[in-house]
Amino acid sequence: MKLLFVILDGLGDRPVSELNGFTPLEAAYTPNMDKFSELGMNGLMDVISPGVTPGSDTAHLALFGVDPFKFYTGRGPFEAAGVGLKVKEGDVAFRVNFATIDNSGVIIDRRAGRIHEHTKELAELLNGLEIDDVQIIFKEGTEHRAALVLRGEGLSDCVRGNDPKKEGKKPYPFKALNEDSSSKRTAEVLTKFVEKAQRLLANSDVNIERKRKNLLPANYLLVRGAGKVPKLPNFEKEFGLKSACIAGGGLYKGVGRLLNMTVIEKEGITGGFDTNLKLKFSTAREALKDYDFVFVHVKATDNYSHDGNAKGKKNFIEKIDVELEQFLPDNTNDLVVMIAGDHSTPCVFKDHSADPVPLLIYSPSCRKDDVKRFGERYSYKGIIGRIYGKDLMNVLLNELQLIKKFGA
Repeated sequence: MKLLFVILDGLGDRPVSELNGFTPLEAAYTPNMDKFSELGMNGLMDVISPGVTPGSDTAHLALFGVDPFKFYTGRGPFEAAGVGLKVKEGDVAFRVNFATIDNSGVIIDRRAGRIHEHTKELAELLNGLEIDDVQIIFKEGTEHRAALVLRGEGLSDCVRGNDPKKEGKKPYPFKALNEDSSSKRTAEVLTKFVEKAQRLLANSDVNIERKRKNLLPANYLLVRGAGKVPKLPNFEKEFGLKSACIAGGGLYKGVGRLLNMTVIEKEGITGGFDTNLKLKFSTAREALKDYDFVFVHVKATDNYSHDGNAKGKKNFIEKIDVELEQFLPDNTNDLVVMIAGDHSTPCVFKDHSADPVPLLIYSPSCRKDDVKRFGERYSYKGIIGRIYGKDLMNVLLNELQLIKKFGA
């Protein structure tokens, strides 16, 4: 038996007036998800804990059975691993934006005009520098994003970044968050690095050309999300499942890599609105031939939520549903399917909330309930009840073990 583990980012929602009081999931035409619900088990999931709003990083750790309260140090390590950096235990990693500041040091644009070209050339100017015996490892991500790793002795992740998260303000000074020498040293190294980076970026051919074209130069680095690279459990050994990850966003690929999953990458599998859903799910189907566990992450459901676009979210959910038909029992007879969100992102709030997420699990011999549709107001009637995210893998593993022992 194989396990398809589908996470629709920000799936959970609240009733929306323009959808006649339904959530985007409830309003969507989803015959395939509904069929899985009808043939399987349904419930609600508090990904972290009731009343606790998950971040995407802590949520995914929990969903894979890893206690975020014990292992989470910050988002930086996952972003760094996600862009392909080979991070080591003890490295300190950060999320970075290429940004634009004016001559007075005020931030004009936190994303440098959403730069998406030639960031590799900019990153190469910075990668390999050394500041006070600390190695600088720097790599571009998607669009304006990048990752920074500090490698050396006497470093700490107890440091505040320089990103005020608003335009029209000056960057914060890097600040040690406690009095130990390693925190102060790290803040000093970051300060020197960003100052040097500013000089290198300002004089780069890329930015000279951008200014010639009246484009915003990527002349500054905003650094945040400090985290010391943790030693995470090996997912494959923990659950005995040969595992693959199919995702577009760096964070989700980073979580997969740090848990020792194989990350499958193809052009067209992105983390945004333009991801090729047909390619993403056909890749998953192919991967199930070689892997016991295939994790598929879809980001755009969350993007529509953050934009407050309930109709767009509904329509995108319908597109996802079309691709799920190939995994129905009529088309495959050796598959356990799990579909859920990593957190709720209500369109009315345009942000994450602590609302539980709808959850469905189908297996050929699972206990069935009376739920016929997949959606927030239906899932609470399901036989799974209400569980924590950290318990999800145990529930799924139980299904796999029972099938292996007794047959489908």
